[in-house]
Amino acid sequence: MNAHALIGIGANLGAAHQTLVDALAELKSNAGVLSLESSRFYASDPVDAQGPVFINAVARIETTLAPIYLLDVLQAIEQQHGRVRPYRNAPRTLDLDLLWYDGIEITTPRLILPHPRMHQRAFVLEPLKELAPDLKLKQGSIEALGKTCSDQKIWLLRD
Repeated sequence: MNAHALIGIGANLGAAHQTLVDALAELKSNAGVLSLESSRFYASDPVDAQGPVFINAVARIETTLAPIYLLDVLQAIEQQHGRVRPYRNAPRTLDLDLLWYDGIEITTPRLILPHPRMHQRAFVLEPLKELAPDLKLKQGSIEALGKTCSDQKIWLLRD
């Protein structure tokens, strides 16, 4: 059975913009990913972290992969791009977060869906307005939640 998923993508080390382009292409080429659409790219200051500016986007995919297997694919792509996790919220070469999967709720040691902090992050909510403007989370609409993050600096990158 096919499902729709939303994936947050970001990087703030190395050639971040090119890394996002490459990671999206790698995700799209996975046999379990039937289609992929990406938001435009945004820049944002780190939230609850230190380090350089992040480049961010959100991808919407149609997939045959179950959530945990999709997470495995995302983490493998991160590893291919040199992702290390020395401490929480460390700067990163690539971050791929499974944000939402067909509206289901999951809480396991490895995966929580919907992503527990997506409603607090302008760098997720702003790109989501492009791909899923009518998405409703427990906490509210994407539009309303975005207003609660207005103190977080985010700007659209030129295409």
